[in-house]
Amino acid sequence: MGMVAVFSVLLIVIGVVMLFVSVYNGLIRLSRNIEKAWANIDVLLKQRHDELPKLIKVCEGYMQYERSTLEKITAARTACLQAKTVGESSRAEGDLASSLKTLFAVAENYPDLKANQNFMQLQNRISYLEGQIADRREFYNDSVNTYNIRIQQIPDMFVAGMLHMVSRDLFKAAEDDKKDVEIKFDLPK
Repeated sequence: MGMVAVFSVLLIVIGVVMLFVSVYNGLIRLSRNIEKAWANIDVLLKQRHDELPKLIKVCEGYMQYERSTLEKITAARTACLQAKTVGESSRAEGDLASSLKTLFAVAENYPDLKANQNFMQLQNRISYLEGQIADRREFYNDSVNTYNIRIQQIPDMFVAGMLHMVSRDLFKAAEDDKKDVEIKFDLPK
């Protein structure tokens, strides 16, 4: 009878350890997926940020009266590069996307600029990168959501608590990014 009790306790301990290891590995996998997803976004953001000075340079010669639009893009790019957290990056990227929408809308009024091959290539490249960034943000948010749910479910919450795992922030669109773009022309008087 004593051997059966010892064997039963041993099986329970082994089961608990295996459950802990399984939950731990799953949470670590999710955590690393979040880091990987953010790194993928970061690569695309860097590519877009590298293209922006070229775009501004092409536009400067044509858009003499749109200096404020070009300055907003430059300021937004700087804010993006200085962002430290996901929340800061979300806000800065929203401002930059809004500024780019304004630039592309304003460019419609400059036929020579629209016909410029460099401008068209850069506009297409940035538009392509925007689509890729949106796809990666979706994957990032899906990974974060799955992770946040898991660390709040039983039994994962006990393992997450022991490992000091906390909820992660989703990459959210800024409120300004949801509004229509206002287009103003700074024409000389």
